[in-house]
Amino acid sequence: MAGKIIFVLGGASSGKTAFAQSLCEKSAERCIYVATAQSLDEEMAAKIERHRQLRGERWRTIEAPTALSAALHGLRSENGAAVLVDCVTLWISNLLGFENKTDTEVFDMSEEFIASARSLSVPAVIVSNETGLGIVPDNALARRFRDVSGRVNQMIASASDDAYSVVAGMPMKLKGR
Repeated sequence: MAGKIIFVLGGASSGKTAFAQSLCEKSAERCIYVATAQSLDEEMAAKIERHRQLRGERWRTIEAPTALSAALHGLRSENGAAVLVDCVTLWISNLLGFENKTDTEVFDMSEEFIASARSLSVPAVIVSNETGLGIVPDNALARRFRDVSGRVNQMIASASDDAYSVVAGMPMKLKGR
């Protein structure tokens, strides 16, 4: 299971995080949640707290809104745990919106992130939103976000050992045994 990457993709509120958590809990006694969300308003703060309570004491949380590779490098010596990264699209949003990264910088950081996940001694479950199934966004920034997210999702899917799409709480295996 060392260096194994499991990719879980789905729409907003599709059940992808719950499914990803169940994969981690089935594979390890201890679980590490690497969070990319930031509590920038009361609604998000409440959502983060609700999710933290649902995970329970079995989970340790590491907040990494922009420094995903560094967070995963810090977990390389972990043994007997599973790592859940949730979620890639929030990470991309943070990089584009708060860090003003270029598309090329985001793609380079994504390569580093994937290599960091592969270097772990434990499995990494990576969650991301499918942003390409809706209507074409009406503004340039939203279209850029959709396009960058789509490409990063492709990069992760290509590098993953297993990949799932979750629709209405139902996981569908896309790749792997």
